[in-house]
Amino acid sequence: MGLNRTFLIAVTLLLAVSATLTINPGIAEAKCKKFGFTVNDYGKKGPTEDAKRLLDKFIANWMAKNNIKNYRTKPKTVSCELFIDVVLFDEYTCRADTTACW
Repeated sequence: MGLNRTFLIAVTLLLAVSATLTINPGIAEAKCKKFGFTVNDYGKKGPTEDAKRLLDKFIANWMAKNNIKNYRTKPKTVSCELFIDVVLFDEYTCRADTTACW
């Protein structure tokens, strides 16, 4: 009988804490989403900068479509791979990634 009573007390406490967390407006739950943008162009510096710039633009458009006005992005990471290796010029594919939270 002691085990059943302990179980009921534990369930009651869990429900009380759960109700407090969902009712309390002071506790905000952040939502986050991963975003990425890929650019293919000549050289390495150009597609790196373009990928970061276009990622920012893509995120801003996505947030506007979803009626989100206040958001922040984490630092971006950029990775580039050689796409075409030609003697006079090289073509790279660069991908910028980040996480945005609101």
